[in-house]
Amino acid sequence: MKELELKYGCNPNQKPSRIYIEDGSELPVTVLNGRPGYINFLDAFNSWQLVNELKAATGLPAAASFKHVSPAGAAVAVPLSDTLKKIYFVDDLELSPVATAYARARGADRMSSYGDWAALSDVCDKQTALLLQREVSDGIIAPGYTDEALEILRSKRKGTYNIVKIDPSYIPAAIEHKQVYGITFEQGRNDLKIDGDMLKNIVTDSKNFTEEAKRDLIIALITLKYTQSNSVCYAKDGQAIGVGAGQQSRIHCTRLAGGKADNWYLRQCPKVLALPFREDIRRPDRDNTIDVYISDDYDDVLRDGTWELFFTEKPEPLTKEEKKDWLSTLSGVSLGSDAFFPFGDNIERARRSGVEFIAQPGGSIRDDNVIETCNKYGMTMAFTGIRLFHH
Repeated sequence: MKELELKYGCNPNQKPSRIYIEDGSELPVTVLNGRPGYINFLDAFNSWQLVNELKAATGLPAAASFKHVSPAGAAVAVPLSDTLKKIYFVDDLELSPVATAYARARGADRMSSYGDWAALSDVCDKQTALLLQREVSDGIIAPGYTDEALEILRSKRKGTYNIVKIDPSYIPAAIEHKQVYGITFEQGRNDLKIDGDMLKNIVTDSKNFTEEAKRDLIIALITLKYTQSNSVCYAKDGQAIGVGAGQQSRIHCTRLAGGKADNWYLRQCPKVLALPFREDIRRPDRDNTIDVYISDDYDDVLRDGTWELFFTEKPEPLTKEEKKDWLSTLSGVSLGSDAFFPFGDNIERARRSGVEFIAQPGGSIRDDNVIETCNKYGMTMAFTGIRLFHH
């Protein structure tokens, strides 16, 4: 197939809409179910590149959860602890490696992953399909599907779930084009290879990158390569735990992503794990309620008396002191940035979310201030020399 007509573009008034390759080549994708739209394919092609590169860089199955052309989460197949299985709502499932990767990717920011586009580096198996079957998701892209997985996924959304198969051998043209306001832009495709060699220029007093930190920094940098800029990414245990996308200032990226990383860790707090949810509460409602519970707004919810809608008994609030004490135990977090940090305030904010390892391009006139701030806290930072803007 050389072109695929789409229902409409970004919005219903934007017609006609289609995807095709300018030189008339065959499209590298096959739609196995549903009718993916314009934004679906933007998510599909960006997320596929991300997981394909994660697999190549780490040797592990990889997955991503995309929303509006940026990853809500990305991960590789590192085994899950019992606590993570519980907060990702997969403690009742048998997970294959690729299913584990998707559970991690989806679990990083479950609020943002609601209605996501899923991407897998490997063939989608039954275990991953069963995980996806019970989540709210728009579609999936993978290099293949087992017969069992395909049957399960085709039953989603009353048979309309979008299932796309991509040819993993497809290599795009070296030059890419994009039109804005009728003007054609041309640039070389960003085929930069991200690996451990990028982490050799360590500029801080501390020179200690653990093997886990190297893996997580590579995950963060590859994730940033396919995140709308400005962006930063916090990573730990083989997955992104906070992505701050599309902000106009670096510190707002760092705060946004840091807040998501904090929420990810607060969900693991024993007091949160013990919340007495009613059995009939759906997973999305649990996610929303947990998000409110760990926020500073929960006292208002208690005063409104709405707790009975979600809990079998009235939970005690998670106090600011309890949150601060729990977050103080978060450590070993890695942080990547798609461009240089202009001031040390980013490092100060990152430290509050357990960051110990950093990779960023460097090149700011205030690099000395950023390095000094890292040294103050014993952090290890590498200058990659490479910017990763994505628009």
